[in-house]
Amino acid sequence: MSKVAIVYFSGYGHTVKVAESVAAGAAGVAGTEVSLHRIDAEGQLSDADWQSLQAADAIIYGSPTYMGGPAWQFKKFADASSKPWFSQAWKDKLAAGFTNSASTNGDKYATINYFWTLSQQHGQVWVGTGLMPSNAKAHSPADVNWTAGFGGVMTISRSDASVEESPSTGDLKTSALLGERVAKAAIRWA
Repeated sequence: MSKVAIVYFSGYGHTVKVAESVAAGAAGVAGTEVSLHRIDAEGQLSDADWQSLQAADAIIYGSPTYMGGPAWQFKKFADASSKPWFSQAWKDKLAAGFTNSASTNGDKYATINYFWTLSQQHGQVWVGTGLMPSNAKAHSPADVNWTAGFGGVMTISRSDASVEESPSTGDLKTSALLGERVAKAAIRWA
């Protein structure tokens, strides 16, 4: 049994939908146990959440992109991860990431790069999307990897869109495919 943990913050609920799609994709892989760990409004996780991260074979990071980087709540979690870092407790676990913001670009890749750097400090092995972009004239936000995220999933929720309206079906499918890829990689890695 492979264990995939998804640790994320969501300010308005849109990133929850992305996390749930990642989880659904991972859960669809036989032999995979998935856990979701939402960082609270104060940047905290419970002791049980930390224990689940410790037991995981893969940790997928998620946060909205605010002002060109992850939310401060996620950064507080990252700083608190210095305790497992000190003992190299997450070394050789797989890692991946996803982010959401209102803009098509919005410097989302800076958030993905933040996750990558965090994973490398922990000695983790990064898993990208492995998806080709949907970049022809016929493509739209309903298509997989319309934002052309290779290092991680980058979804869009327009600033005036409700949680029911966004992210798009293409973004959610892309998120599920990342979860599936990480789960399959965790099984092979084990």
